[in-house]
Amino acid sequence: MIPLADGLRYGAIAAPLAFAALPLYVLLPSHYGASLGVPLAALGTVLLLTRLLDALVDPWLGRFVDRRFGPTRTRAMQLAGGAAVLLALGLAALFFPPMDDPRQLLLWCGLSLVVTYLGYSALGVLHQAWGARLGGDASTQAAVMGWREGIALAGVLLASVLPALAGLGAMVATCAVGLGLGWLALSRAPYRSSALPAGATKGQWSLPWRQAGFRHLIAVFLLNGVASAIPATLVLFFVRDRLQSPALEPVFLGGYFAAGALSMPLWVRAVRHFGLVRTWLAGMLMAIVSFAGAATLGAGDGLAFVAICVASGVALGADLVAPAALLTGVIQRAGHAQRLEGSYAGWWTCVTKLNLALAAGAALPALQWLGYRPGTTDPAALQALTLCYSTLPCLLKAAAALLLWRSGPTLEGRTT
Repeated sequence: MIPLADGLRYGAIAAPLAFAALPLYVLLPSHYGASLGVPLAALGTVLLLTRLLDALVDPWLGRFVDRRFGPTRTRAMQLAGGAAVLLALGLAALFFPPMDDPRQLLLWCGLSLVVTYLGYSALGVLHQAWGARLGGDASTQAAVMGWREGIALAGVLLASVLPALAGLGAMVATCAVGLGLGWLALSRAPYRSSALPAGATKGQWSLPWRQAGFRHLIAVFLLNGVASAIPATLVLFFVRDRLQSPALEPVFLGGYFAAGALSMPLWVRAVRHFGLVRTWLAGMLMAIVSFAGAATLGAGDGLAFVAICVASGVALGADLVAPAALLTGVIQRAGHAQRLEGSYAGWWTCVTKLNLALAAGAALPALQWLGYRPGTTDPAALQALTLCYSTLPCLLKAAAALLLWRSGPTLEGRTT
């Protein structure tokens, strides 16, 4: 297990990272489209191109991060500090542009996003690689991931309420202060690393994909991630049009993330007793059973949906603890520990971002093809929304569970 103080020091910077993610992915489109008057089609193109670039650069960042780790933490902390500054400055530029012309705003948005994403991704890949390099058995790695993801969920919760309560200025300032404090905490966190030996980076770009365990894990992670990203993409449409309960949006989202954070110690304990694969399977099955109930809901069923959100949030804890801990085991069995964690983390975060892109690219066109439009009251269109929001993710989650069950021996290094 990891001591309390060490867990807090390592995980602290996850809070401002997660805090920054919500404005980037949720608040920014509305801010530029509704508040600043930028045409939605043009804004959508800018967001698509910058997010695609963000995902594709992550494997390169992984290689760069591996070169920052050495016998001491100096170079890693320099990279963390530079990335944190880029992220803070980028957020400030994004939400407080110095012009009001729509064309200039589009260019400003695109350039600011490139800077912000670069800082966000570099810090995120470094932080994940740092945790993987701490090593340890499955239980220890589950605890490390539990600290990181639990603190990250606290950041998401704060970001979900602070802009509405205190404004965008307070949001940006809080994120900047959090990044500074997180950097200071990380400078005192446990550190295990060594310099890369000569020739260690040869073929580094493709080394993770040569490992059967990594390919199996990525396949499960991608399928499970899309299953989770589809409801995240459609939840506000479901709440407003199917449930007709927009006033309860903060309760739904807050209940989901709070349940995920509070459930983390339970999933870490489950790993010690049942192992990573069985724990992740249990979380998937719980998510399917709880979320399937959303298919039966209609107007006025807000309280029932609160219960579904809480149960689904508990299941989320397994998704946050198990996969990253399994990744560390894959790295160790491949003989790449203390060498190539950044490369693995780069591909991992790339796939994470592709999950969101695939979900939006599949669910939104499908809804339009099935006749749904925001604000509709047509029963057939609302049924299509329910199928895409609840039924399709449950089927995808079941497929991911089946694939995980079949891949279990490979992922845990067992023989069949």
